Parts: sequence; C-alpha cells; structure tokens
Amino acid sequence: MSLKQWGVALSGCAALLLTACTVVDLDENGKPIMPADPNAKANFDNQTPQQIAQQTWQQRVLDAAHKQALDATALTTQLKAPSPGAESVFVRLTSKVESVDISNAREHRLVMSLNGQPLEIQTGPVMRGNAIRDATGFKFEDFTNQVQFAQLARAYNREAVKTLPAIDESWTGKTATVLMAVTLNGGKAENAAALELKQEAP
Repeated sequence: MSLKQWGVALSGCAALLLTACTVVDLDENGKPIMPADPNAKANFDNQTPQQIAQQTWQQRVLDAAHKQALDATALTTQLKAPSPGAESVFVRLTSKVESVDISNAREHRLVMSLNGQPLEIQTGPVMRGNAIRDATGFKFEDFTNQVQFAQLARAYNREAVKTLPAIDESWTGKTATVLMAVTLNGGKAENAAALELKQEAP
C-alpha cells in the first residue's frame, strides 16, 4: 500500500472514531458533565432533610399524587380490606366540609365527609405523622443517613403547608376538593395531610 493510500485509510479511521464519540458538555472547570443515570439510586448523603424535601417535592409528591390519587370509592374499598401493616397513599376527595377546628393556633384541621364517614384533615401550620413521606415510596434503606429519613417526614409536612390556603369557620358547609396523603392503619384513615386544598364554586 502506498503512502497516499495509508493516509486515506488513516483519515477514514479518524473520521469513524470522531463519529462514534458523544459530545459532552464541560463545566466551568473544564471537567465533563456526565448525564445522570435515571436508574441510579438517589444520593442524599450531603443534603439536609429540608433540601431533600424541596428538591423532590414536585416529582415525588405533587406529580405522583396527581397520577396515583385514589378517589373516595377506591379509598373506602381499601379501608374495608386493610393491609396487614400501615401504608400511606395519596387521595383526592371532593366533599362538603363538615366542620373546621382552628382552636389550636398551630394545628388547624377540617373535617370532610368520606362516604358518610368523617375524615379529619390537617392543614398546618404544624402537621403530624409520616403520611406524605411514606406515600412517596421512599423507604428506610434508600438513605445511608437514617436521621435524614426520620426527619424527612417533618420536612415534607412543612413543605405542604407553604401553599395551602388559610381555613376558618367560613369553610364549614362549603364543598371543597383536597389532594392529600393519608396513612391507612387497621381499616382507619389517619394523619391525613393536605397537599392542595380549594373551595369549589357553589
């Protein structure tokens, strides 16, 4: 093979190599920015529970709640055939507000009717329970720092309160729609925590 032919062959190889390469963006330090592996386990090692809650709120809570929420009929069916252990689920309920309790300045609640049965729903400023965290599907083993997992429930509860409307006695008797997380335990709905809440037009 002549030198000219070698040159053509080498040029072809170089073109093939360049074609096979994937262009990778560089950060401000000139280091390649590798795309995140969608199947990789989330790494929250250096984040506070509040940072985790804010980072995952839209996808793991609101988006999931809108897609997975049970309606009143499905929730009632699940309560009649309870799982062996407690589980938390997202629920969407449109019903009449039976009563409002704002006697405790830190724990406001409203009671709505779920197929004729009263359901107490927390609206903040302080919410109790792990319903929101557990409804997201996060599990204890997802976190190497177990303190994060324990405190994530409270961080999610605080995040929920940020966008909820203030409730007062004027809500009583009105029809409202609530998107919430609820813990189902032994056939009972407990620690219901509102994620979104609005009055419906009369």
